[in-house]
Order: sequence, then structure tokens, then C-alpha cells
Amino acid sequence: MKGPIGIFDSGYGGLTVLKSIQDLMLEYDCLYLGDNARAPYGTRSFEVINQYTLEAVEYLFSKNCPLIILACNTSSAKALRNIQQTVLPKKFPDKKVLGVIRPTTEEIGNYSKSGYIGIMGTAGTVVSNSYPIEIAKFFPNVHVVQQSCPMWVPLVENNSFNEEGGQYYIQKYIAELLEKEPRIDTIVLACTHYPLLKSSIEKYLPIGVNLFDQGNLIAQKLIDYLKKHSDTDQQILKNGNVEILTTEASDKFDGHLNLFYDTKNKSRTVQII
Repeated sequence: MKGPIGIFDSGYGGLTVLKSIQDLMLEYDCLYLGDNARAPYGTRSFEVINQYTLEAVEYLFSKNCPLIILACNTSSAKALRNIQQTVLPKKFPDKKVLGVIRPTTEEIGNYSKSGYIGIMGTAGTVVSNSYPIEIAKFFPNVHVVQQSCPMWVPLVENNSFNEEGGQYYIQKYIAELLEKEPRIDTIVLACTHYPLLKSSIEKYLPIGVNLFDQGNLIAQKLIDYLKKHSDTDQQILKNGNVEILTTEASDKFDGHLNLFYDTKNKSRTVQII
């Protein structure tokens, strides 16, 4: 049975990935799931993130999604490998789950002239060391410096990043990253919430430092993936439909929806366990 592309995030941030996929793949059906009731994931343990992510993946599979994108960097860092290597072969051999880290790390070294790249992410993503490990596979001579930004997700989800206190924390984490390594010329926003801070971040960056968010690259890599995996592509509905689900109250979710993704769609509340 055919179904939509599943897109999962711990909250709202994956909506930026959904938007990019819709912009480039308009005919593809998409089913978005935000686990807002249990967000944020960034500070949770490895075991809890694995459990929560697997529950979300199994829910989306139950909705006939043949392919799921983990649009959450924390889930991609801490749960993707286990799902791909342990869960799928045993329980869902005909299904696919992809993350957001690999598409980024395959390309990011091409954007740096100095050979020094900064990663700005949640505590969970940074502690996992997924970005340095993956970048080293493709660009062994590139130096990677990481910065945890624990206040950025709350600033985005509370829509308070333009306030004085919000700007303080944006500038603070950038300064801490560049203090560690002034030669950084490329910074990856390794959380799907962070593109909403892009204009603010750019104000505090030195001239010549490039800021890189993931959405468009992930969508382009997905197009390439489906060209190579036509069997999966043929299992995806292509009626241009988008449905948005949340584990939180839908009216609360919809209050933030257009901040991330300008759409007339409304969310629907679901229980995934």
C-alpha cells in the first residue's frame, strides 16, 4: 500500500525541512509528526531518545509511510543507527529511515576554504560527536569545533529570540564558538529550529563566515536518493497532500505553526503510544 513521506521531529523544527521538501518536491505527499508533548529531546538520555524516536517511527509506519526522515538532529545522532541496523531488518525490512546528519556531512567540507567548520547544536547532538565523526569520513583534513546552544530551542519555540534577552544568548554562543577557533569560516546550524535565528545570527558573524542550514540540502539529497531507489519512490503517494500531526494540543501547536512553515494547514493531535 502506498503512503506519504514521513517527517519526524521532536517539535516544530522539522517544519523547516518539510517546507524545503514541499518547495522542491511539490507532488509528494508528506505526513509530519511533531512530538511536542515530550520536547525538547536535546537534553535527554541516549536511551530515552532511542525509545521516543522508535515510538514515533513505528507510528508513522502504521500510517503507511514507506520512508521516514528524522528531521531532528538529536534523533539522527542518537537513534538513527540503532533503528537502521537493528530495528528495520527485523521488523520493517521493506521500510527506510533516513537522517539529516549524513546529507550535511557529505557536502559541508566543500564550503570551507580555511578547513575549520563550526557546529552549533543541542547538547545531545554535540555530546554524540556525530558531526565530527561523519565529517571526518568525507573530509579527513577538516577541523570541526562544536558549540552547544541550550537556550536557542526555547527562544525559538517561545518566539522570544528578537527580544533583548534572546539576542544576548544568540551573540553569546557565537562568541564562545569563535573564541575556541577564530579560523572557522563555515558554521552549520545543526538543529532544524535554528534557521529561524539565521538573520539574527548573521548580525554577529564576522565578514566571510558562511552560515549553513540544512533544509534545502536535505530536500535535494532526498530527490537524489529516490532517483537511485525507484522501488521506494514508487511506494510514495504523489497527490501533493500534506498532513501535520502533533502529540501536543493542536491549538497550542498551531499557535507556532506559521512561524516555521507558512501554511493554511492545521495540525491534528494524536497519541503515538
